[in-house]
Amino acid sequence: MTTPIKPFEILLLEDEPADAHLVRVSLKEARVHCRLHHVLDGREGLDFLRRQPPYQTELRPDLILLDLNMPRMNGLEFLAAVKADDSLSNIPVIVLTTSEVERDVIASYKSGAAGYITKPVEIEQFVAAIAQLTDYWFVLTRLPRENQP
Repeated sequence: MTTPIKPFEILLLEDEPADAHLVRVSLKEARVHCRLHHVLDGREGLDFLRRQPPYQTELRPDLILLDLNMPRMNGLEFLAAVKADDSLSNIPVIVLTTSEVERDVIASYKSGAAGYITKPVEIEQFVAAIAQLTDYWFVLTRLPRENQP
């Protein structure tokens, strides 16, 4: 009897419903074996990672996809908080944003981002970008699997 392969856990921080939907569709089209968790801002993202209510039973994500421009706590503030927390700092965070501003790119990498992707405008390009992203992180690289309920 073989043990079923656990799906990858992805946490998406995105306040724009249409972009969150595009990520979900793109992952499905790329046939990524994952569970996508979606939160709306950095505060909610930290609650998820720290298993605060209502997220007490959620698994630790293998990868975080992060928008920069969000209400309450923006992406850079969230990224700094995650990378400052020893229990969370080894989770790769990929910035997935509309910003093409160089200072955002520099600030993201300085704050510990593992990658920076500007969201393509065309749907086909967006789907292709997500497919390439997941191929890299879930096929080519080895991630620590520390998921524990």
